[in-house]
Amino acid sequence: MTAAARKNTSELGTLLRGWRERRRVSQLELASRADSSARHISFVETGRSRPSEDFVLRLAEHLDVPMRERNALLLAAGYAPRFKETPLDDPSLGVLREGLETLLRGYEPYPAFIVDATFNVIAANNGIALLMSAAPAHLLTEPLNAMRLTLHPEGLAPRIRNLREWRGHLLTQMEQQIALTRSEPLRELYEEVSAYPLPPGAGDGPVAPVLPYFALPMVIEHEGHVLSFVSSISTFNTPLDVTVAELAVETLLPADPATAKYLQSAVG
Repeated sequence: MTAAARKNTSELGTLLRGWRERRRVSQLELASRADSSARHISFVETGRSRPSEDFVLRLAEHLDVPMRERNALLLAAGYAPRFKETPLDDPSLGVLREGLETLLRGYEPYPAFIVDATFNVIAANNGIALLMSAAPAHLLTEPLNAMRLTLHPEGLAPRIRNLREWRGHLLTQMEQQIALTRSEPLRELYEEVSAYPLPPGAGDGPVAPVLPYFALPMVIEHEGHVLSFVSSISTFNTPLDVTVAELAVETLLPADPATAKYLQSAVG
């Protein structure tokens, strides 16, 4: 094995071991999943064996490694990246963009938006525009970031009645994403928004009306109305492009009849 090859296998082994430990999977368990042996997994992790390209991808699949990081594993093993990262405005993704825009419009009057891996807003509908109408201009500049806009003390935060609960939910969501993706830009965003001071009075008094919610709601005031939403997040199944793999569609579902009625009047 050449010096360059030894360097590649050593780097690959370090990365694979990191993902395996992060997923709390033993060498034996991973070997069973990947139809291999614990001895072979050990040799790969210690740099004594250079795996095939297909075997690297098989291990990545069983370790639920994000697509961007699968390319990094392939590069570390001395192979070319397998997955493209196509700009969203590329003509080849025209059908995808059209479909997403149709989805956002079809969800109106309820709020819906699309974010990338660092929660930058790619597109949003009129329901979201309604909620953001009172936000200051400096939070609405490109790239508009959903976490920054929601948690900033000049953003939506002062109007969120159950801010402590909702803030905790969002920060936990970011922590889980960081653990999954190891994204440094996402970690930097987390450090920024988690350091935002709570607006005066946040958490004082009742956090929300007592209703039989089926999920934690975001309860927010808007022009004298109290609106309640629960959110759902959708991603693409079996993506073959890094850009597409990192897109997420978040929809805000009215959690009570009053919220639905207000949106139908204000947006519809």
